[in-house]
Amino acid sequence: MQTVIAFIAIFGSLVFFHELGHFIFAKRAGIMVREFAIGMGPKIFGMTKGETVYTLRLLPIGGYVRMAGEDTDTVELQPGYRVALVTNEDNIVEKIVLNQKTQYQNVIFLEVERADLEKELWIEGYDEEDKLVRFNVSRTATIVENGTELIIAPLDRQFNSKSVGARAMAIFAGPLFNFILAFFIFVIMGLFQGIPSKEPVISEVVDDRPASVAGLQNGDRVTKINGETISTWEQLSTTIQQNPEKRLQFEVERDGAILKTEVVPQIVEQKDGSKVVQIGVMRPLESNPLKAVVFGAEQTYDGMILIGSLVGKLVTGQFSIDALSGPVGIYKATEEVVTFGFYNVLYWAAMLSINLGIMNLLPLPALDGGRLLFFAFEAVRGKPMDRQKEGMIHFVGIVLLMILMVVVTWNDIQHFFF
Repeated sequence: MQTVIAFIAIFGSLVFFHELGHFIFAKRAGIMVREFAIGMGPKIFGMTKGETVYTLRLLPIGGYVRMAGEDTDTVELQPGYRVALVTNEDNIVEKIVLNQKTQYQNVIFLEVERADLEKELWIEGYDEEDKLVRFNVSRTATIVENGTELIIAPLDRQFNSKSVGARAMAIFAGPLFNFILAFFIFVIMGLFQGIPSKEPVISEVVDDRPASVAGLQNGDRVTKINGETISTWEQLSTTIQQNPEKRLQFEVERDGAILKTEVVPQIVEQKDGSKVVQIGVMRPLESNPLKAVVFGAEQTYDGMILIGSLVGKLVTGQFSIDALSGPVGIYKATEEVVTFGFYNVLYWAAMLSINLGIMNLLPLPALDGGRLLFFAFEAVRGKPMDRQKEGMIHFVGIVLLMILMVVVTWNDIQHFFF
């Protein structure tokens, strides 16, 4: 149950913040957001607030923010359509009902001749007396069909009507918010768990481990190993990692005196089967709000560099597709991480958030990076690419990503269950 809760919390948070970035900057640009969805596939739950419907969907493989003008969400009223109009007291159309069966009262039935629901906002047609009439349409008017209402999207509220910069920011904001989420998670870790000290001072010695056997104590400061000066904890850790089961000559400072002892690092197998080299000492932690912010920034930057390098190796063929993980692999990894405690779960969530941000910035069709690439072409050319061609490229990209997701998920299932 702990794993399920952790997985749902991590997945939900990562997707929510990613889509929140898109949502906030789309709204800032004046773009109408039709739907804010967590998950994909069939809808489990939905609620409408303002002009946006917020949905929870079945498949935990992502989410989306659907903006007006991005797809075929507009309704064209062709000549000959029979509609019913609901107007306000100023005789401005508030609802356009497409089917003749309607529960609205005092409606005006109209056979459409012409309509403009994007620029000038009007509808013209023949009324029941066969007289040509024209009505202005409200900017917030809705199209009603079979009980479902769709708010019209005036041209200035549509995604493609905005500047290249505004559109690019609305798309880039998704990955950006993943990096911001990781930063705040690391800051929280620094505030409540403490910030790992850079000094090579031992805060705790584990019983019956090499350091304890060698006589090291809490508070000892390591000054030299095999004659080489140790000035940071990273140097201490690296030296230990590089010398498994080798005799190391430690010099430590204790109460102003220099003591010498011999320590033999041992190889320890972890719960996940990996092996690490340890001597059984704990790194000291310090509490400092300002340093916690710096720690958050450093950890986020280091995580971006690490994951970026791994993605680079995957692209250049140094890693195979087996190195990728889908929802099943992430769930199993979360199951392992949960056993190591709450702060390890937080670290895992932060790294997953960074990973999601970087993967979405790859210049591939259907990903945020692919869309940003098209915006870059548009900025250079001075005009956008043909919408139908761009849409087809993104569609092919979505199909290929779905195929990749199926392959990765199947690999995960074979790896963990067979």
